[in-house]
Amino acid sequence: MKQVDTTLVRKKMNSRLFLNQAMKYLFFSLTIFALVVLAILIYRVFSQSIGWIDFQFLSDKLSLNPDKAGIKGVIAGTIGLMIVVGPVTMALGIGTAIYLEEYARRGKLQSFIQMNISNLAGVPSVIFGLLGLTVFSRLFNLGSSILAGGLTMSLLVLPIVVVASQEALRAVPGFLREASYGMGATKWQTIKNVVLPAALPGILTGFILSLSRAIGETAPLVVLGIPALIMPVPNSLMDDFTVLPIQIYYWTLDSVLTAEYANLASATIVVLLIILFLMNSVAIIIRNKFQKRF
Repeated sequence: MKQVDTTLVRKKMNSRLFLNQAMKYLFFSLTIFALVVLAILIYRVFSQSIGWIDFQFLSDKLSLNPDKAGIKGVIAGTIGLMIVVGPVTMALGIGTAIYLEEYARRGKLQSFIQMNISNLAGVPSVIFGLLGLTVFSRLFNLGSSILAGGLTMSLLVLPIVVVASQEALRAVPGFLREASYGMGATKWQTIKNVVLPAALPGILTGFILSLSRAIGETAPLVVLGIPALIMPVPNSLMDDFTVLPIQIYYWTLDSVLTAEYANLASATIVVLLIILFLMNSVAIIIRNKFQKRF
């Protein structure tokens, strides 16, 4: 039996330990660099927003005068957009995931649909804007209304909800289904009473995170022609509207002409970050609560 060359092992061990330490410090340095960049960005945004976020800013309408500008209509447009995106995305996304995981036969057609859904998740958002402009704005004559914007953003985040829901359904233990069938339950009864409650944390987490992406997207709405001018507060889903990212975008562009617009953009970014933080917190709370139950 050949004995181990301890000298060679010790020599290689030193190089392996050195490489391990080098990778450790490299990744640590990259993490610190990312945190420093993030800290500078947050400091820059918050420092420019100080003195601009108050009740008047949150409750007034848009204005060309920076001292009188508010984002009441912008917040209303953002909420209206979510009212459309939420139900449409949940119904189509979860329904598609249930069909693919529970009803569809494994085969070429199922693989083809699955591959296309996965590919859609990586398509640039501006492409969905062109699709929304062609179908909803022009073909259905919805213009730049909240309904057109909401349906377009639903298409954008739909693949995310489908994939997240599929993963949640796959994670449900098989013995739960078998126990349900063993007690005489039908396919739908098993899905409704056993599979969906067990998969609910993953489904809701993916759903809320997809809404977080929809609320922060700009490119599809720019393609739809969503304006950022002085506009009244939208009263219905057929009214024109603007949203927080669009307003940030245009105020940032116009800050070259009016320096105070940079402060307004920073204040709007802080409002958007707070909304995203709250939505992500809700997702985490829901996941933790239902994970304890199942």
